[in-house]
Amino acid sequence: MTKSSDYKRVFDHFDTDRNGMISPSELQCGVGLIWNEEILLEEVEVVVESTRGYNGQLGFEDFVSLMESEKEDEKLEDLRKAFRMYEMDGSDCITPKSLNRMLNRLGESRSEDECAGMINCFDLNGDGVLNFDEFKQMML
Repeated sequence: MTKSSDYKRVFDHFDTDRNGMISPSELQCGVGLIWNEEILLEEVEVVVESTRGYNGQLGFEDFVSLMESEKEDEKLEDLRKAFRMYEMDGSDCITPKSLNRMLNRLGESRSEDECAGMINCFDLNGDGVLNFDEFKQMML
């Protein structure tokens, strides 16, 4: 199965009236069943409007774009969690010392000087540490 066919299967399941479009109420029902909780129609309408769907509804391409954007949000949150693991000292950046500590925990022994060299490769603003944006660039 390809990702596109998986999306098509879900799209078809949500499209209960089989008109080739998912209305806000169809999306509300489908998402509510998946999450096993009630979703407000107003919230779903805002999501549909944000995709600039056709006539207030989602076509298949709109649906795929919505699903892909959700995955991007998940990826970004995963990166934030990883960043926090390396950052460790509350400075909101990865320092040579915090990188050294995390690498040691992972079983990779490096000196702080080696860690500083690793950071310098991705330190875009030259401040000797990695902020989240620099970390994101490094990881992507």
